[in-house]
Amino acid sequence: MVRQGVMPCSPISPVVGITLETLEFYRVAHLRSPHLSIQAFVKTMSDLRGVEFHRHLSRQFSIAFDLYHQIRRTVASVLMTSLQRDSPDWRLKHACPACTYLLTDEDQLRFKMLYAMDGNDSLKRVIRCSLNDDDDNNNTPGTSSELPTGQLFVSDRYLARDFIDQFSQDASRNSGQENAPEENSCEGRWKNMDDSKTQKAWGIYDKTGIFVAVCRHGFCLVITDMVQSGELAKYPLAVVSKLLDAFGDNLGGGYDIGCQFNTTLNNSSIGALARSLHHTCLVGAFHGHAHRRLCQLFSLTTYIKGLGIEDLETCECTFSKSNSLASPLCYTSIFHRKQAIDSYFEHNDDLEVFSNLSNFLYGNYKQALDILTNGNDVLPNAMRDLGVTDVGVFESWLEEEKAYLKGLTREPEEETLQMEYWQRLVSLGASNDALDAAMNLFGTPSRHCDITGSYDAQVTNTCKTESTRRHVLEDYERNLKLVQALECKLDIITRWVPDDGEWQRVGRLVANRKYQRALDRLEGLVVARIFELAKMNKAGTVVCANSVFQATILRKHIAKALQTRSAAIRSALNTYNNIASAMFPPRQILKWDEVVEYAFLADFDLLRNARVDVSQTPWSSPSARSAMDLHFKMCRAQEEISRLNVEVRRLVTYIRDEDIYLQVCEDQLKATSPALAHQVAIHRTFRGRFNSRHLKCLHDISKLPGFSGTVVPGVSARTGPGESASAPNARTPANMFTGRIPAHNPSSPVGADTQEDLDEEEVTEEVTEEASRSLHNVLLIADDLSRLQLIDNVELE
Repeated sequence: MVRQGVMPCSPISPVVGITLETLEFYRVAHLRSPHLSIQAFVKTMSDLRGVEFHRHLSRQFSIAFDLYHQIRRTVASVLMTSLQRDSPDWRLKHACPACTYLLTDEDQLRFKMLYAMDGNDSLKRVIRCSLNDDDDNNNTPGTSSELPTGQLFVSDRYLARDFIDQFSQDASRNSGQENAPEENSCEGRWKNMDDSKTQKAWGIYDKTGIFVAVCRHGFCLVITDMVQSGELAKYPLAVVSKLLDAFGDNLGGGYDIGCQFNTTLNNSSIGALARSLHHTCLVGAFHGHAHRRLCQLFSLTTYIKGLGIEDLETCECTFSKSNSLASPLCYTSIFHRKQAIDSYFEHNDDLEVFSNLSNFLYGNYKQALDILTNGNDVLPNAMRDLGVTDVGVFESWLEEEKAYLKGLTREPEEETLQMEYWQRLVSLGASNDALDAAMNLFGTPSRHCDITGSYDAQVTNTCKTESTRRHVLEDYERNLKLVQALECKLDIITRWVPDDGEWQRVGRLVANRKYQRALDRLEGLVVARIFELAKMNKAGTVVCANSVFQATILRKHIAKALQTRSAAIRSALNTYNNIASAMFPPRQILKWDEVVEYAFLADFDLLRNARVDVSQTPWSSPSARSAMDLHFKMCRAQEEISRLNVEVRRLVTYIRDEDIYLQVCEDQLKATSPALAHQVAIHRTFRGRFNSRHLKCLHDISKLPGFSGTVVPGVSARTGPGESASAPNARTPANMFTGRIPAHNPSSPVGADTQEDLDEEEVTEEVTEEASRSLHNVLLIADDLSRLQLIDNVELE
C-alpha cells in the first residue's frame, strides 16, 4: 500500500488508508497555520467528498500522520548520517550561518554569539485527572487518568528532563554577594524573580509552557518544557550550561530578569565555568525600561560595549508566532505536543527565519548607518551647546550617574560610622553615669538594713547590689571597647565631647537620619521617573527621531512601568511627609500633584537638601542626557556595523560552500545509492531555494552608502567531517541495505542444532532482512513521492 502512495491506518489487515499527498498537504498547511487541527481537516475532507464525518476518522488520520512523520524523521536521520552530520549537537552548533559559520581571517567580536531566552506559558497542556474522592466538593484534581503510551519523541532541540533537574538545587542557593545591589537592584519587581509565585502552578496543567533560547537572528537553539512549575531558575541555568558546552566563550544572553539571573548564575554549579568563559547576562531593551535606573546602567543594551543595536527581544517575536499552537495542543498527548512544537520550530527555522536572514542583515545595516548619519549632524551641535569638547566626557557622566544612584541605595559609609560612633559615645556616657551611681550605692550602707534585720536579708541585698555593679561595669567596658574600635576606624585622635563641633554636627545627622532615608528613597524614585519620561519625549528636549526607543509600543511599555513606579512614589511621599512634619523645625511638605508634574530635575527643589545636589550636575540636564544617549547609540551603531560586516561575509561564504558540498555528495552517491542521492538533491534544493534572494540582498547591502565590509567569500575555519568547507565524503549507512545475520560456527562446542533452533534462526534472519528492506523502502517511497511531485510541478508549469 505504501509503495502505491497510501499510508495504512493499521499494521495488520488495514481497511482504511490515507494518501501520502493528503498527509503532506495537511503537514504543510498545519505548519503554515497551526490553528488547523486534525479534526478540522478531516471534517473538511469529509465535506469535500460528500461523506458523513465520524470521530474514528480523526483517530485513523492521526495514526497515519504519526507514521508519516516517523518516515520523514527516519529519512532525515539516514541523510544526516550519509552527509557525516550525525555527531552530537550538530544542529545546535550549525543552527545559524551568520552566528556559527566562523571564517579564518574575520575580525574578533566582543560577543561570539548573542542570544535571547525566555519562558512562554501559552503552550500549556492540561493533564487528565480523576476527581479526588477525599474532597467533599470534588474540586481537587486527583491522580492522572491518562493511559500509558509507548510513543516516545526524541529531538535534539529539546533538553532532557534529567539534565534540567540537576540544576534544581542551584536555584535555591543564597547569593551572599556584598556587591549585589547594582546587579540585583530589581529583585522582587518581577513575578519570575519571586520563588513563592513561580513555584506555584495550576494543578490541572502537566506542562505549563516552554522555555526557549534563540539567536539574535531568530533561529531556535534549544527548547525545554516547564513541567508543573513557573519560570524557575533551573530552566535558564540548563540553557546556559548547554550553550556554554556547545559554543564556548564570549556569549551574551538576554533575559528579562538578567540582573537577578546573573546573581543566580554566579552562585550556581556552573558559575565558575560561566565566569571563566566570560559569559555576560544582559537585559533586553523592551523589558529593560521596567527595571530600576541603576539596573539599566549596568545591564541595558544601550550601555553595553560590543552589543551593537541588538535589542535582545527576539523571543517576543518568536512567541508572537508560536502562540498559534496553543489551542490545538492544550488537550493533546505528551508525544503529539512535543512532536508539534518541534516540527513547528524546524519549519520556522528553515522557511521563515532563514529566508529572512539577509533581510535582517540589510535592515540592521541601514538602521545603523542612519543612526550614524543623524548623529554626526546633531551631536556636534549638542556638544557645542553644552561646552563639551571630548566625547569621553559622556563616559565619565555615565560613571557619575552610577555612583550617584548607588549612593542612594545606602548611607555613606563614613557618615554611618560617625553616627554609630556618636551613639556609642552617648551609650558610654550613660553607662559611666550608671557605673558611678552603682559604685556610690555599693559603698553606702543601706538605709533599710538595721540591727533588727535578719542576716539573710542583708546578704541578699548585698548580692543584688554587687550584681548590679558588675553588670553596669560590664556594659561600660563593652561600650568603651566599641568606642575605641570606631576611633581606630575613623582615625579619631581626641575623643569627642558634647561641646565639640563634630559632636553637634553628627548629632544633627542622627536626628535627621529617618528624614534623610525617606528623602533618599523619594529622590531615587523621582529621578528614575524623570529619566524614563525623557525616553518618551515627555520631558526635556526632543530626542533624535531615529531613536529605537521612540516606537509607540515601547512608549506604552514605559508608561505601564511608570504607573507601577508612581505607586511606589506615592508611598514614599506619604512616608516622607509624615517624617518631615515631625522634624523641628518642620521640613517642607510635598503634594502628590506637584511631584507627578515634575519634568526636570531643576523642578525638584527639595533635592538641594539631599547629600548631593544632583540638579547642579552637568549630566542631569535634559539636553545633556539627550546628547549622552545619542552618543551611546552612535557607539552601538558603529559596533553593529562591525558585526554585520562579519555576518555578511559568513553568509555569502556559507551559501557557496554548502551548495558545493551537497552537489559533490550527490554525485558520489549516484552510483552506489540512487535513492539516497536523490534525497541529497532534494535537501540541496530545499536549502538553496532562498540563495538567489540572499545574494541579491547581500548585493544591495554592498551598495549602501557607508558600507565598509566585503561580499567576497572567505575561508571557513571549520574543515572537520561534514562541514560545508570540508572534503565531501558521502557514505551509505552500513545497515541500509544489508543487516548483520548471525552465522553458525561448526566448531562450536554446542551440540547440533535442533529443528526448533533452526526455525528460530530462520525467523531471526527473516526479521533482520525485513528490517533492512523496510529501511530501503522508506527511501524508495520518499524517492517516488518526490519524483511524482516534480512531475506534477512540470505539468502545472
